[in-house]
Amino acid sequence: MAKTAKTPSRPKTPKAPGAAQEPRQDRSGMLLGVSHRLAALDTLDEMLQALVEMTSWELGAERGSLFLNDPESGELYSIVAQGNMRRRIRILNTTGVAGRVFTTGRGMLVAEAYKNKHFNKEVDRQTGFVTRNIVCAPIRTVKGEVIGVAQVLNKKDGAFTRDDLKLLEAIAMQAAIALSGAQFVEKMQASRAKELEFLNVVADVTSEIELGTLLRKVMGEATKMLSAERSTLFLNDEKTSELWSMVGEGIAATQIRFPNHLGIAGAVFTSGKSVNIPHAYADLRFNPAFDKKTGFFTRSILCTPVVTKEGKVIGVTQVLNRRGGPFSAEDESRLKAFTAQISIALENAKLFSDVQSMKNYNESMLQSMSNGVITLDEDGRIKTCNAAGLRILSTGSGGGAAEAAGVLGKTCAEFFSGPNAWLADKVAAVDASLVPETTVDAELVFEDRSVSVNVSALPLMSGEQKKLGTMLMIEDISSEKRMKSTMSRYMDPKLADQLLAGGEDILGGKVVDVTVLFSDIRSFTTLTEALGAQGTVSFLNDYFTLMVDCLQAEGGMLDKFIGDAIMAVFGIPLAHEDDEDRALRCAIAMIQSLAAFNVQRASAGQKPIDIGIGLNTAQVVSGNIGSPKRMDYTIIGDGVNLAARLESACKQYSARILISEFTHARLKGTYRLRDVDDVVVKGKTEPVRIFEVLDYHTAESFPNLMEATGHFKEGRTAYRAGDFVKACRSFAEALRLNPSDKLATTYIERCETLAAAPPKDWGGVWTMTSK
Repeated sequence: MAKTAKTPSRPKTPKAPGAAQEPRQDRSGMLLGVSHRLAALDTLDEMLQALVEMTSWELGAERGSLFLNDPESGELYSIVAQGNMRRRIRILNTTGVAGRVFTTGRGMLVAEAYKNKHFNKEVDRQTGFVTRNIVCAPIRTVKGEVIGVAQVLNKKDGAFTRDDLKLLEAIAMQAAIALSGAQFVEKMQASRAKELEFLNVVADVTSEIELGTLLRKVMGEATKMLSAERSTLFLNDEKTSELWSMVGEGIAATQIRFPNHLGIAGAVFTSGKSVNIPHAYADLRFNPAFDKKTGFFTRSILCTPVVTKEGKVIGVTQVLNRRGGPFSAEDESRLKAFTAQISIALENAKLFSDVQSMKNYNESMLQSMSNGVITLDEDGRIKTCNAAGLRILSTGSGGGAAEAAGVLGKTCAEFFSGPNAWLADKVAAVDASLVPETTVDAELVFEDRSVSVNVSALPLMSGEQKKLGTMLMIEDISSEKRMKSTMSRYMDPKLADQLLAGGEDILGGKVVDVTVLFSDIRSFTTLTEALGAQGTVSFLNDYFTLMVDCLQAEGGMLDKFIGDAIMAVFGIPLAHEDDEDRALRCAIAMIQSLAAFNVQRASAGQKPIDIGIGLNTAQVVSGNIGSPKRMDYTIIGDGVNLAARLESACKQYSARILISEFTHARLKGTYRLRDVDDVVVKGKTEPVRIFEVLDYHTAESFPNLMEATGHFKEGRTAYRAGDFVKACRSFAEALRLNPSDKLATTYIERCETLAAAPPKDWGGVWTMTSK
């Protein structure tokens, strides 16, 4: 029971004539005094304290308490004095004597407290007070609604009587109107304070435009506003269909991602409806794995969708563990209103972030371009010039601040004057006609040098087709520099020097025997979605650097990058006696370099990547192929297609390196190979035998390699002969020696299928239906 006041000794009053009517008159006056005294008080706390003193005094008791009901939390609360401070204590409105009276609406007389089943002895033990008897009455409004309980303990003279209960009920009813009014006023004041605080919070949050800072503010304010322990704002990634968060209050700032239909947050996102869960572990949608991982214990959850003004759900706000009990309907309403306000700010911040990312991407792209890019405004003044442009236009070799100062801000006619006036005239013509123009193999003359260039002048137009200015794209095509830099991209720089010394005839069209290498990254689309645009470019640069190093170490020529794929050739423009072996050694080195690269990625918390490589040796046509404006030294022929098909077949055969029988027949070195299959690739009619290269394996990645490949070879022999049962046994033995051999598993499944329905004309050939 809540201790609020001790009652002083009651003074004795002499009896007056007409004493028989005195109790009724005294009671009426006393009740009127209750109303007067309460009317003079301003706050609910003061009224509760005054009523406790009056009820204890009038009933001649040692101590009194008065509880009011909080319908939102289902609790009874009272005021406790502690020195000069007052605090509110709360109990469930169904426990103890007070809870019993509140739920039944009937008063109680308890002659012996410790024998009453509703009495809570623990309160006495904690306070040191000994409760002997109790009288407890409901506080009922004129409409009959019970809004609280008045309770008096330990009558000083004897035990409480029915008259005491009636008196307490009368006082409680007299006070009910004042208490209801004060409770309403306090609630309105608290609500007004919350709304003012809410408006201040919304104003502070919506003023932020930077997404990361906005997320931190939203989470901090949501946690504070709802008196919660933790909150998280999840935004939807439309590219990956994932909910993600960069900020979680109380959690290290790491990005969390999961499919946008899983868990409670996913349910709220997909349904667009709020969820208020008082007991998280009782809800089947709750995933306790997060608690186990973080050590946090989730009790209650409030989760609402973040909806734009167009009605689109762009994320969810999740708040955990309200202090003092579960989240209320008012909490849910406030969080809904909060998310409705911040949704606009979130959209603006996301848009700003996207625009900033695009701006950074464009600037990075311009700065990384080898061609000069210059923009001019409507007045013909140079506004921007990338690093390549500064190198082409400056008299020095740099492209730094000094060179930029000499270019930016000048008019086109001022900068491109004298022998370069033709370019200013070109810009003026494009500015007048709004039609792009290109000049091939022109010359720009500076103080100590001249540069051969291709120049394109293009009008800059807005989305409304309004003229914004002009853009110049300048390509330096100085012959020696261009030839050497171009060939160095394809092959070892020393080889490029030999080609330049030999003249251009060596690059003419001819039929040659070459070994073609194709490689491709597995699941690259999924990887790029996770990395983003800038992350993908950075990753590919690191990856291609490793692969090209392996290629140049063996004297191969990089033909081209095809997205994430690499096409390389061994045997052109200069042939070697062992080009097939060089190509195979390069493929093995690429796998080994990739393994080391994956170790670095793992240490940085990144996923490993895998590649497939196909090799084929054939006659092809090589030479400079293209138009006068753009030519590539490359090869064409069916042998190129077969190498590409073998790279793709690596996925079907669970292999990393596959070579054709034509490459296998020309190898001069000794390698660890196994016969994989006889296949008819898509687009062909004749079968080709293919082999898997195993030299990059270790004892850990391929245990019992020699013995296992021996059983695999026996299986392939039986398979070609049509003895599928025997073949299946051999492949099973190979699988036993290396349980991770997926190719052996593939052959077991294939043999079981063929044994169940043996083909009539079996030739041991498998036809591939896809590229």
